[in-house]
Amino acid sequence: MSTATHTSIPTGVPGGGDSLMTPGQVAALFHVDPKTVTRWAHAGRLGSLRTPGGHRRFREAEVMQLLRSLTTEAARP
Repeated sequence: MSTATHTSIPTGVPGGGDSLMTPGQVAALFHVDPKTVTRWAHAGRLGSLRTPGGHRRFREAEVMQLLRSLTTEAARP
């Protein structure tokens, strides 16, 4: 797995074209508490960025990649 990325987002540049998600949005996708998502970032399981105000944001593409890696498709009879 990749190591966590903790960089600041420059003012006026929203994530370099990649959509950003809040910890709450990520938590809703995984059905976990937002604090769990923050722990994942600290553990290096999911990279994060910081807004100029210090809030944590996650790249949507990376979140979806993690979701796909943890999700298995049900076998069809």
